[in-house]
Amino acid sequence: MEYAENILDTIGNTPLVKINHLAKELPCLVLAKYETFNPGNSVKDRMALQMVLDAEADGRLQPGGTIIEGTSGNTGMGLALAAVVKGYKCIFVTTDKQSKEKVDVLKAMGAEVIVCPTDVAPDDPRSYYSVSRRLGDETPNSWYVNQYDNPSNCKAHFQSTGPEIWEQTDGKVTHFIVGVGTGGTISGVGSYLKMKNPNVKVWGVDTYGSVFKKYHETGIFDENEIYPYITEGIGEDILPKNVNFNIIDGFTKVTDKDAAIYTQMLARIEGMFLGNSAGAAMKGVLQLKEHFNEDDVVVVLFHDHGSRYVGKMFNDEWMRKQGFID
Repeated sequence: MEYAENILDTIGNTPLVKINHLAKELPCLVLAKYETFNPGNSVKDRMALQMVLDAEADGRLQPGGTIIEGTSGNTGMGLALAAVVKGYKCIFVTTDKQSKEKVDVLKAMGAEVIVCPTDVAPDDPRSYYSVSRRLGDETPNSWYVNQYDNPSNCKAHFQSTGPEIWEQTDGKVTHFIVGVGTGGTISGVGSYLKMKNPNVKVWGVDTYGSVFKKYHETGIFDENEIYPYITEGIGEDILPKNVNFNIIDGFTKVTDKDAAIYTQMLARIEGMFLGNSAGAAMKGVLQLKEHFNEDDVVVVLFHDHGSRYVGKMFNDEWMRKQGFID
């Protein structure tokens, strides 16, 4: 008989799926690393489990402990899966920008969820960074995860996602493109692929209102780049330690409108019911058209599932209110 010992054993080994219609203007083969096949429906399951395993191994996470993290939703889901199987409590801190579905899913998994305002500085005591750190200090027998600076984040993708992409493409991958938030995915996968072939190009997809692109190009952390944006799951107003700018060849920025519209188009044209960052990543691939030729194999990673955005990007009334559609 073939079966998994528990749900955590089903994380990883997600498929590559060809992008057909939306990539027809490109000269190359475009393949999606389809991470919604993970049990928590996102790429974050990989690094959540790795962070838990490493924290258990070095004693930061003790039996019966409480896992505390600031999350846009998906890392929280991965941590919640691990917590259910392993017997931990969870407290997650998120922002009021995130979809209601994400908050509801975390609560469905038994987590306590605290919602903080988006439009405050990272060091403001009301920010979700500050609140999660404070809870980590104040809660007995707790572990503050800190996915932004936790090296286990990159480690997970160096050890699993990167090797999977290399093997699934038979080593023919030439470009890796992914939205950047904590930086773990692009840095872990990018480091592995460049180790196997230094000529692989690694591109990050950023959003307007985030600091990554300008910092990468100039080395300047420009606070004038920071302003509120709607796109979920990518971009930052801080520089996480997990973002290894040395292995990133460049960034392309995608507007909130394009990210939302392409999220809908992936569902309606490709049959791919995916999250907001997938729309941004798909538009990012198209914006990088001039960098591809007919022999290239482009892999774009799609982070999470469309079910977490049915009240937003998949709701035409919401889209009209944002001015994204007529």
